[in-house]
Amino acid sequence: MISNNNKDLEMEMEKRALPNPFHAALASALCFSIGALVPLMSAVFIRDYKIRLIMVVAVASLALVVFGLVVAQIGNTTKMKSCVRFLCGGWLAMIITFGLTKLLGASALE
Repeated sequence: MISNNNKDLEMEMEKRALPNPFHAALASALCFSIGALVPLMSAVFIRDYKIRLIMVVAVASLALVVFGLVVAQIGNTTKMKSCVRFLCGGWLAMIITFGLTKLLGASALE
């Protein structure tokens, strides 16, 4: 009986240690929104399409490198690998998003 009580106690402790999926989703949405504001705010007042596009890519790239450095510091990993991973992932996401908007004919940026 004692071993069953210990197992029940251990299982209860493990359940308490699990993160709440709702909190994780909220944190993810908040971080995504804040991260999206960085490049958007840098180009909000620029009227020329090409300059605005260059500004968004440049500021987003800088932000990706900074986020890569922060994650490397927190995770105690190699800074260069982390920055390259963040930068390549971000560029890939930007290319896919830009390509899809062009494919679907969205012209809000022009």
